[in-house]
Amino acid sequence: MKNTFKITITLLLLVLLIVPTSHMTAGNKDRAGQAGAMELLINPFARSSGWADANTASIQGLEAIFLNVAGIAHTQRGEFLFAQSQWLRGSGISISNFGFTQSLGEGKGVLGVSIMSMNFGDIEITTVNLPEGGIGNFSPRYMNIGLSYAKAFSSSIYGGATVRIINQSLSDISANGVALDAGIQYITGALEQIRFGISMKNVGPRISYSGDGLSIRGFIRKTDDNQITLEQRSEEYELPSLIKIGGSYDFFFGQEHKVTAVANFTSNSFTKDQVGVGIQYGLRNVLYLRGGFVYEEGIFTDLERTTALTGPTGGLSLNVPLSREAGSFFSIDYSYRATQPFGGTHTVGARISL
Repeated sequence: MKNTFKITITLLLLVLLIVPTSHMTAGNKDRAGQAGAMELLINPFARSSGWADANTASIQGLEAIFLNVAGIAHTQRGEFLFAQSQWLRGSGISISNFGFTQSLGEGKGVLGVSIMSMNFGDIEITTVNLPEGGIGNFSPRYMNIGLSYAKAFSSSIYGGATVRIINQSLSDISANGVALDAGIQYITGALEQIRFGISMKNVGPRISYSGDGLSIRGFIRKTDDNQITLEQRSEEYELPSLIKIGGSYDFFFGQEHKVTAVANFTSNSFTKDQVGVGIQYGLRNVLYLRGGFVYEEGIFTDLERTTALTGPTGGLSLNVPLSREAGSFFSIDYSYRATQPFGGTHTVGARISL
């Protein structure tokens, strides 16, 4: 009976992941540029971005909200995290990310919240009559807020989902939408060293812009006294939906050393498909060193590459125990993603695990 329940839950989760995406044309590079809200593809966390976003199967804790929400089900009590990114250093773009997860009790699952804000700095306002500006600044801002829930259905099967609210705004125009993420993880092996994961991200209705920035005020005739407003309609755009499929394997060298190898395939609906690989070395659950590489078609040549990210990634984490009895710790995370042009993307994060 128990095995039947496990199989049923697994099949249901797979159906939830696969059926909504059956209409997608994954990896169609001819559709590039037809989707919006591309900030949903940016990983704002330091640990997982340090090994190429390839740990879909093995990710655990709060960072799993981005890659595979099923991973937050491993949270024992609570976790808080703040991360700051210099996106494409030299561009003036920064990303702030805050989140927390909280266990609802044994067998009741884990609740998570994440807030990502992307700031492009101050941009000078210009008009046709004042092309040099001098009349003030505006600051574009992207933000998304995610509410997540995940649960352990057995000792080897974990599943979860995220509802994400999307907002993109300028001074006089904005767009709002909703997206759904879902994922599962499966763990097996005598030492739980073999893991598989699949996640679906950014599935939701089309979004369009609205606001005073799309309206024009004027008179039908110069002799008219009443001014009219003509409002233009914005074309709707789709979300950058995708599916991630990954696996990982842990190699143990005594009780103090562990090496984890991960691999991931990302099937994108509006950009090129990607393959990511990564490796992480852990020492006594205190120090972690990691690196990875993301490959997509044309990544090695400037003429064919269609992304600023050139592939290599790296990072490290340092955990400081706060209470050995409770298992709580404080950690500092860092990651680097190579880019061309600009000076790479740097992310620093701080977390407290209770």
